[in-house]
Amino acid sequence: MSPRRSASLADSPKWPVCEGGKMSEDEIRELDRQVKKLKRLAAEQAARLHDLVEDGLPAAWQELPETSQATILACQAWAEANARLQAALKG
Repeated sequence: MSPRRSASLADSPKWPVCEGGKMSEDEIRELDRQVKKLKRLAAEQAARLHDLVEDGLPAAWQELPETSQATILACQAWAEANARLQAALKG
């Protein structure tokens, strides 16, 4: 079992810096799309970790650090984008 590359903070798009700190409706919609994509990628990576734990251990224990780290990075990327979206929605 080899983990696939997941979304990471370095992979996440650079969000636009808006004048006055307020995002346009188009920017919010794009950010919402990105949040949904990052959530899907995080869920896929979590499923890989689950499969490794359920089916691969203890024989594939060497894969655990890399798969775990990829899952953490994917979840962090989603959390960062989601926090930005929630802040934009609040105004």
